[in-house]
Amino acid sequence: MTARVLVGMSVTDVDRRDDLLAWAHDHGASVAFLQMGDPSLAAELTRAADEGAQTITLAGVSLGPIAPGQSWLRRIAAHWWRERTGHRPEIHVATRLATTRDELPEVMDETRPITGTEPGLTSPAWEQVPSHVRQVLICRGPRCTAKDAEETAKAVILEAMEAGLGDDDLLITHTGCQFPCNQAPVLSVQPDDVWYGAVDAAAARAIVHDHLTAGRPVEANRLPR
Repeated sequence: MTARVLVGMSVTDVDRRDDLLAWAHDHGASVAFLQMGDPSLAAELTRAADEGAQTITLAGVSLGPIAPGQSWLRRIAAHWWRERTGHRPEIHVATRLATTRDELPEVMDETRPITGTEPGLTSPAWEQVPSHVRQVLICRGPRCTAKDAEETAKAVILEAMEAGLGDDDLLITHTGCQFPCNQAPVLSVQPDDVWYGAVDAAAARAIVHDHLTAGRPVEANRLPR
């Protein structure tokens, strides 16, 4: 028995679950998520193995910003494979991520097997809390997502890159609901305790330019605290 799994890599892929399910149906595959979505990759691998799959092929799909690299698909799959007790299927992982539906057939045909020698889930570089000055929390709850929070996130990321802000300046994080849903899309900046509402792409760029770079909160979108 052979199983195929499409793995959503980013938060955007969780938001586009229905699209991934349609793509998976075309290829006789199931769907799993690397982060912030169910079923997780580990849970889907366990399900397929428990149902008797002898070979499992994984293809990562990346449709949005801040998706981890393809290497993380191998890391997570290899960690599961090493930890698995009982029946342990052969796992093949696509060598690159699919970013469009048309790419999937070719991506799924170019795979490498998991050997168990892949890097683990820890590294000395990930031991300490990062040294960023501010953390930007971008709400990706249902209402914010429906009001184009993906475009907000893209604008923050691209503008921060353009402004030369790096890991020591910002930690950009997607979150679940931050609660003032009527103000969607919502973005908050910590430890400044500044909250913004109706943050479209233009407002996001202004927040990066004025608040995150120059230290001046943008009053036009600031929410009362």
